[in-house]
Amino acid sequence: MLSSRSRLSQKTRLALTTCVAFLGIGSHAAVGNTLGHGLTPSADELESLELLSPVATTGPVILLPPEQDTEGLLGLIRERFALEYDDNRRTAAERNWYARHPDYLQRVFNRAQRYMPHIVAELERRELPMELALLPIVESAYDPFAYSHGRAAGLWQMIPGTARRFGIRQNWWYDGRRDVVDSTRAALDYLEYLYKLQDEDWLNAIASYNSGEGNVLKARKRNRRAGKPEDFWNLKLPRETSMYVPKLLALVDLVRNPEAYGLELPVIANETQFVVADVGSQLDLALAAELAGVDVDTVYAFNPGYNRWSTDPDGPHRLVLPVVAADRFSSALAGVPLAERVRWSRHKVRSGQTISEIAELYHTSIAAIREANNLRGNTIRAGHHLLIPVATKPLSAYSQSAEARLERKQNRQRAGERVEHVVARGESFWTISRRYGVGTRQLAAWNGMAPGDTLSTGKKLVVWSRAGSVESRPRTAPTSAYGSTTRKVNYTVRRGDSLYLIAQRFRVSIKQIARWNGIDVKRILRPGQRLTMYVDVTAQSS
Repeated sequence: MLSSRSRLSQKTRLALTTCVAFLGIGSHAAVGNTLGHGLTPSADELESLELLSPVATTGPVILLPPEQDTEGLLGLIRERFALEYDDNRRTAAERNWYARHPDYLQRVFNRAQRYMPHIVAELERRELPMELALLPIVESAYDPFAYSHGRAAGLWQMIPGTARRFGIRQNWWYDGRRDVVDSTRAALDYLEYLYKLQDEDWLNAIASYNSGEGNVLKARKRNRRAGKPEDFWNLKLPRETSMYVPKLLALVDLVRNPEAYGLELPVIANETQFVVADVGSQLDLALAAELAGVDVDTVYAFNPGYNRWSTDPDGPHRLVLPVVAADRFSSALAGVPLAERVRWSRHKVRSGQTISEIAELYHTSIAAIREANNLRGNTIRAGHHLLIPVATKPLSAYSQSAEARLERKQNRQRAGERVEHVVARGESFWTISRRYGVGTRQLAAWNGMAPGDTLSTGKKLVVWSRAGSVESRPRTAPTSAYGSTTRKVNYTVRRGDSLYLIAQRFRVSIKQIARWNGIDVKRILRPGQRLTMYVDVTAQSS
């Protein structure tokens, strides 16, 4: 059996100082049933830092004296393990598998660096067992884009229905199941709920997280009627669940004493990896990267919940950023008017509209629209949506048109030259910096001003243009941040399934399923038949 709760000393709580403030996240609640586990990175961190005007930033801070921090975060949680259980054959089998695959453990723990400090800080704040910091390894191998056959997504592998039940937003723009701040909050809420539901038995609570609370309650009820014990080891549960808890406990044993199993685990730094910034409005992620002084892939890597090129118009209006970028981002954002924080529009095609009419409407090019939407020709359909690059960014950043080539040539010709720019009505440091391909801070400094200063019409600004200043094309989705957001899914055909229904469920085409599996689209599927699919995770939440 195990202790009724992880009781942490006051000394421990002081050692792990965490002040968590959720900004623009929505209501508290908990996750739901999870399906599938064992894939690949994810999780985030947070704690109150001082307010950086105009954005508030938060992130977890974990404090230990240097002499006590020689083994990093794993050394800290090793000392805080609290669950009590007896070793057995099931746990030994899982432990032996992990011990035989040290490369896998190295990869997973290395991925955990960005996220585990946040999870540990949250566990400490809630006084929950530190063993739960290892649960994302079982669920997703710390991969925010992990996706299962049961449509469970993210670090904590939440399915759509239960995620909605516990306040996780999922739409075309954003899927909070992949956002580590949202998903960790919800997962721990759910685990706390399950712990109480299962009469303060942590192993049964953890089993419920995998199989659903109802399955464990039914198994306990059967044992009660038969006069059998109701602890996890005596319950008759689905095979996946019966091995799920042993997987976690095997990891606990390996972290507790890696030398005994011939392992050398990587050191996870016991320090904050990121802060959370409340930006207050929709924000283009490519713009956010420029303001923070990082590449856009870094922004996507820290914010895997965003499906598209910007934050959700309806929130959450926040970004997770590397610690080193927070100050720069805060001051740079102050110089960007609200109207200039989004460079794209989502246009619904009306009946009779042509792509050339839409390009003219948005003052962009046909080539730019085609490139942004992966169109081979100019055919568009009424009712469909198009991504439109808007005019706050030069067209040269989006297309290979003659106009774009001419603009790049002109930029090269004036490289390194001193340019005197006369401020026109409505211009700001941001719009002018985009025109010349320089930074807002740089532009302000050249003129003895601050990026947030107001520019008066007619004022002359000195601009030093440079070669290669034209911006690279911004990304419209997080595809490149992890190499790919596509994951392999093995699906077992159920009674009543058809190729059409499966294709709809996973947002792939019938032809793709047929090609991936070498089957005839006209043949009827059999229950129990195994299918392999390659699913774009970012398309599953709209």
